[in-house]
Amino acid sequence: MAISFPVSIQTAVVSTSPKLAVFYPRVYGLQNQGLQSFMNQAITNETQNLINLQVGNSPSTVVDMLGSYEIKNNQRDVLSLSLSNYTYHDKAAHGMTYIKALTFDLQQGKLYDLKDLFKPGSDYVKRISDQIRLQIKERQIQTLEPFTQIHPNQDFYIADKALVIFYQLYDLTPYVFGFPMFPISVFSLQDIINEAGPLGRLAQNN
Repeated sequence: MAISFPVSIQTAVVSTSPKLAVFYPRVYGLQNQGLQSFMNQAITNETQNLINLQVGNSPSTVVDMLGSYEIKNNQRDVLSLSLSNYTYHDKAAHGMTYIKALTFDLQQGKLYDLKDLFKPGSDYVKRISDQIRLQIKERQIQTLEPFTQIHPNQDFYIADKALVIFYQLYDLTPYVFGFPMFPISVFSLQDIINEAGPLGRLAQNN
């Protein structure tokens, strides 16, 4: 089996003042320049979407903005990363943070939605929701409303051999609980995952 070298990452920044700095990753060094451009454009778009979400219709009230990123998985031709943006508006009770994640399959040259990780027609929503419901009970997580199920396009990232489902602040829990993260073992979903996709590749033991 050929060794899949990790994607090379460098940090770029959007900054208009010392108090407004958004750091984001840039992919470089790929032999496939078209794929590299596609990945960087997707990252740039999501970074800008987070800025737009934070600024809204009140750009003049932004006091602080800090954007950062984390590489969650960079192996077996799967790059999964998260982008975060914290912004504080003048006279607000507290700042607000949003996190978005992107998962790329370099072999397929594709940006994955949650549904793409699974076999067509599989009831991945129920399978994942059942596990999250159990985690909420076991971890005694306080929810704003009784948990029912995830959205078909729920936020996620991949970290090694785990699929991590997450929610935005206030979407599931009170602000004080932060971002609810639910790691789910790839092996517990093995019968429904798309074997040619990222989860299928990461579930291999070789």
